Amino acid sequence: MRLTGLVAAVLLGTFNAASSQTVIADTSDRRTLYEFCQDFQQLYVEIREQTVSPDSARMRFSSIMHGLQARLRSDEDTLKQDSVSVLKAAVGAMVFPLRNYTPKAIGGTHGEGYRDKGFDLFDYKVRGSHPAHDIFITDRNQDSVDDKTGERVDVVAMTAGIVLGIETGWQPGSEYRGGNWIWIYDPVLHGLFYYAHNKVVAVTPGQWVRAGQKISEVGRTGFNAYNPRSPTHLHLMYLAIQPNGLPVPRNTYTWLLTANLAN
Repeated sequence: MRLTGLVAAVLLGTFNAASSQTVIADTSDRRTLYEFCQDFQQLYVEIREQTVSPDSARMRFSSIMHGLQARLRSDEDTLKQDSVSVLKAAVGAMVFPLRNYTPKAIGGTHGEGYRDKGFDLFDYKVRGSHPAHDIFITDRNQDSVDDKTGERVDVVAMTAGIVLGIETGWQPGSEYRGGNWIWIYDPVLHGLFYYAHNKVVAVTPGQWVRAGQKISEVGRTGFNAYNPRSPTHLHLMYLAIQPNGLPVPRNTYTWLLTANLAN
């Protein structure tokens, strides 16, 4: 895959897509990126509500990822590439996901909070794994406001990508664990970033975001995160997409340690 073409799409916003209702894997009929986002959002909701079997969910997820990747590849030759040096510099650049915070805010010691054993995205009944890092803010009274600044804490995108799905309607009493979440697909890494427990979501499905761009504000949404025993934090997970279109969790600890700070 030519990386500069894909990054150009993110920075310059030059995708021109036509609408179609054909199957995901058939990119010749030009399904729009937004249609892939709709498919992803619908599937993730069905997984959460357990209205789709794990096997069916895996097949649909794989189809969406393959179709999305093919759709982006088909657009590469039509993209403007006016600032090649800037685009090359952007590839691989990462930003720490909490504004005005540093890796010292990552929970655990040396990233030990990450546990991927037993993880299954497609079976909502599976519990116990934690293939993610929790990044905590200073919020002793648990009002989702930074105690030092008196302001809410911005969550920013670690890398550039397209917003695939969001949740904004979580309410106290709900048993859904992620609360208000955001899924962002990075076409360069070919993987998904998941940002959970947000108070406010500031992006919409189909929107391209840059690394370091505000996407939400830290909150306490989600069944466990809302509990008083849980300090206020961002839950960050990354899933690499394998050649078969299925996800596998990857530890982002090294990325977080070396990311540029968002100030």
